[in-house]
Order: sequence, then structure tokens, then C-alpha cells
Amino acid sequence: MLVSFNEILNIAEKGGFAVPALNVYNMETVMGVIAAAEELKAPVILQNYSRLFTNDEGFHLAPVIRAAAERASVPVCYHLDHGAGLNEVTRALRYGATGIMIDKSALCFDENISETKKIVDMCKAVGIGVEGELGHVGSAASGDEQTAEHTTAEDAKKFVEETGVSALAVAVGTAHGRYKKAPKLALDRIAEIHNATNAAIVLHGGSGVPDEEIRAAIKAGIRKINFGTDLCFAFLDNVFATSREVYAIDLFMRGAVNGVKEFAKEKIMLLGADNKA
Repeated sequence: MLVSFNEILNIAEKGGFAVPALNVYNMETVMGVIAAAEELKAPVILQNYSRLFTNDEGFHLAPVIRAAAERASVPVCYHLDHGAGLNEVTRALRYGATGIMIDKSALCFDENISETKKIVDMCKAVGIGVEGELGHVGSAASGDEQTAEHTTAEDAKKFVEETGVSALAVAVGTAHGRYKKAPKLALDRIAEIHNATNAAIVLHGGSGVPDEEIRAAIKAGIRKINFGTDLCFAFLDNVFATSREVYAIDLFMRGAVNGVKEFAKEKIMLLGADNKA
């Protein structure tokens, strides 16, 4: 069933687990994630990265995601990931997204609040919850997780109160992409932020984080974890391994769909989301 961002976050908070937010790029990745969620009776978030709403991909993919979500027997949210600005947010809303992220974390604190609040107010008018980001979560390839300053509980509290976001992505030791060195999360800081705010706390850069760190982060209060890079590899590794003698595209893609399904199942169980639908 297609549900709102706030609804799926509430399920995670009440259940004390983290909902997996998986970036999907085509029909096959959608099929894999939905199959995993159905099998494990888990709520999931299907995300599209911001650039898909600057090109034609979002236009073509949105109906696939919404149809899959509406038919699913488990709660599914359709979310814009790292919305770059008003244009991308507007397109995502028009295409039927039930959750929005606006990422203005590269701005100074006050400007981040101001720009995020504009999106929150706009989305509130149509009943859509918004995720913001405080403390820039950079690139693992650049080693940003080793150098970035961690988000403070004081700043997080002020940010949530002044913007009205439903969820907040924070900098606590992760980065996007594949890590050169496994990150060590600031677990005490996660707990401080969780206790200081009424927003769901989000961990970006989930790909490659050791399982024990993920479990500890959820115990500390993380309620949404993003996975993008490793899902892409789960898909592509199977594509590259499939014989070119299989030329009917639906048959060719079966291995890739299954690869995504198995990856999603692994993360659903790791996050404690199985049997929570």
C-alpha cells in the first residue's frame, strides 16, 4: 500500500527499528525491492535521487513506483532523495511522491533553516512530510566521513523546531559511496540527537557500514537508513554476469532483479524491519 512519509516513520519509531530507504533507478530495481518487502512483510521506502527529476527518468519511473506501491500488501513510501531545489521538489510532488527530502546542508546554518522551511511549508499544504539535512554528509571517495564535523544535538533541536521537518539526516560519521575505510559512527551523538528532537533521525551513506555499527545506530535512535551504492552493485554485478546469449530483455534481467531482492532482504533483516508491516 502506498503510504505517506510520516506514516512510515511512525511505524519505525513505534517499532524501534529503522525503515530501509532504497534508491531505485528502473523497473527491475523496483521489482526486486518490492519482492523482498513482500516476502519479509516489511515496510520500505523507494527513493529516487534528485537528478532523476531534472531528466526524463523520474517522469517514466514514477508511475512504475506508484503502481508497485499501491499493489503491495506492505507499507511503501515513494520519496525524493536529496532534493536539490524547488524545481525538483515540485516535479516529485506532481509525479506522486509521498515524501520529500530537501538538501540545503551546504548552506550556512541559518540559510539551511530558511530554505528548508520554505519546502516544509509548501509540502505541508498537500500533507507531505519533509526530510532535511544538517551537517553535510559528503563523499566516501573523498574521505569526508573522516573529516566532517558531527551534527550537534543543540543545532538539531533548533533546526527541527524552526523548520518543522519530519526527519533529519545528520552527520555522524558516514558518507555517500563506497568507503576506503569502514566508518566508525558517533553513537553517543545519535542518541543525544534522538533524545533532543521529535524528528526521525536518518543515516545516509548506509552502504558499506559494518553490520554491528548499523545495529548500534538503530539502538541509539536511527529510524531511516539509506542504501544506494550497494544496491546499484547488486544489480550491475548480476547484469555483467549474465550471458549475452540471453537476449530477451525480460529473461536477461531476472538475475539482476533477484540480486536486488536478495540485497534488500539482507538490509531489511539487518534493520529489524522484517515482520513489521
